[in-house]
Amino acid sequence: MDRLRQQYNKTIAPALQKKFGYKNVMQVPRVTKIVLNVGVGKLSKDSKFTDLVIKDLTQITGQAPVKTEARKSIAGFKLREGQVVGVMVTLRGERMYAFLDKLISVSLPRVKDFRGVKDSGFDGRGNYHLGLKEHIVFPEISNEALEHTFGLEVSIVTNAGSDEPARELLTQMRFPFKSDDTK
Repeated sequence: MDRLRQQYNKTIAPALQKKFGYKNVMQVPRVTKIVLNVGVGKLSKDSKFTDLVIKDLTQITGQAPVKTEARKSIAGFKLREGQVVGVMVTLRGERMYAFLDKLISVSLPRVKDFRGVKDSGFDGRGNYHLGLKEHIVFPEISNEALEHTFGLEVSIVTNAGSDEPARELLTQMRFPFKSDDTK
């Protein structure tokens, strides 16, 4: 069992249960999955770029991603049905906790001029969405053999139901939110 999951079970869950007055331990909010999504956009016709994105996402997460395809054709965007428009991977269990720990303690501090993440990324249902401009903040990616950089969206899905318990959960996990004076 990894470090973040042990910390959740031993200290974070009891603290949240006490703070919000949950009667049952199963009511305590927890992270259920993390979804990483990369849109390939204009470079979707270049299968070499898509393969590069898949290779890098596999290195970052330790799990094989899937290609996402357009459901219908849109002439204005030069988009055909079945065309690859992105790559995504869903993490659960041990890989999820390992990725979240790596994101919090290693990758986010490597972002240039990092002062914390905005807490406006919550969606009203207790899920947090974070966009990264470059994937090179992850330690698995070497800068030497880098052809392209790409951005990715990280969605942290919780079972909290609302933003306040989810924000407290991520804060207890030491998620680096900006303090109010640096906004």
